[in-house]
Amino acid sequence: MVASAHEDAAASFDPLRPKLIRVAYRMLGSVADAEDMVQEAFIRWMGADRAAVREPEAFLRRTVTRLCLDQLKSARRQRETYVGPWLPDPVVEEEEEEDVTLPLMLALERLSPLERAAFLLHDVFGLSFEEVAATIQRDAAACRQLAARARSHVREARPRFRVEKERGLELAEAFFTASRSGDMKTLGAMLAADVSVHADGGGKRPAANRPIIGFDAVMKMHEGLARLFQANGSKLLRIGFVNGLPGFVTLEADGEIQTTALDIEHGQVTAIYVVRNPDKLRHLH
Repeated sequence: MVASAHEDAAASFDPLRPKLIRVAYRMLGSVADAEDMVQEAFIRWMGADRAAVREPEAFLRRTVTRLCLDQLKSARRQRETYVGPWLPDPVVEEEEEEDVTLPLMLALERLSPLERAAFLLHDVFGLSFEEVAATIQRDAAACRQLAARARSHVREARPRFRVEKERGLELAEAFFTASRSGDMKTLGAMLAADVSVHADGGGKRPAANRPIIGFDAVMKMHEGLARLFQANGSKLLRIGFVNGLPGFVTLEADGEIQTTALDIEHGQVTAIYVVRNPDKLRHLH
């Protein structure tokens, strides 16, 4: 009887799992935490009166969102003591993500949990404000205000210059080759004047404790890194889209992997995002 109930719950839940993880990841920026929230939702789904639920997807999305809102409170406390810049866990895909790129996810970090939920559910996932209201337990008018405030905060983080897919991947591969070979002339031609580097080592691996900003500073950093790469090696594992941006995955000299994502405007790299914290890379192994 118990096994049958478990199979019944799983049969209705499993097709929705990818969508639910998508919601949770965009709320939290952590793959492991997103999977935990979705698994907790499954446990609650097993204990629910499923016959009384008319729309399982809406019910489960509400459950996951509320779990994420609770999780965000503790996550914010953890971020206050985080070593160096914080970046979301990298998700590497073959295709470009249209809805939430890495800069937008960083902008979402500046929102309150409710603003974040209202914006994602309405602007990204296309729910009506009535559905958003039912999910976050506020009235529809309040949800409109939350989403409007969020929109004004994140507007600048929306991608304004779409890079054609193949061109983006070509630029990512060229960046890898130039940065690892020490071809500073080619690398310099790819960088915007106000380029910045954001490296997340989480205190677990060497990384700059604050963003490096400006062409000269970034070039100086890469000159030093190129000597290390040439002496110790850096192996390209995959070219793809990292949180919606052209980028690549590499195996570094310490035996750990890292991801690099490039924000590109007008054919030049305006920001470089590097994740080195091994806790954020486990799901990529």
